[in-house]
Amino acid sequence: MADKLSVKLVRSGIGRPQNHKDTLKGLGLTKMNKVVTLSDTPAIRGMINKVSHLVKVINEA
Repeated sequence: MADKLSVKLVRSGIGRPQNHKDTLKGLGLTKMNKVVTLSDTPAIRGMINKVSHLVKVINEA
């Protein structure tokens, strides 16, 4: 596993359930095409899996 993950918001959270919006906010993804670098932990992986249809993991190296 890598130490860091870069995650990009590729689809909007508008019209999504509130828990998806809260997850995006928790990941730090507030605007379209924003990229955040996060530590690779099981909690972060779970959040990414929850909104996997809205985000793209850019690099796992």
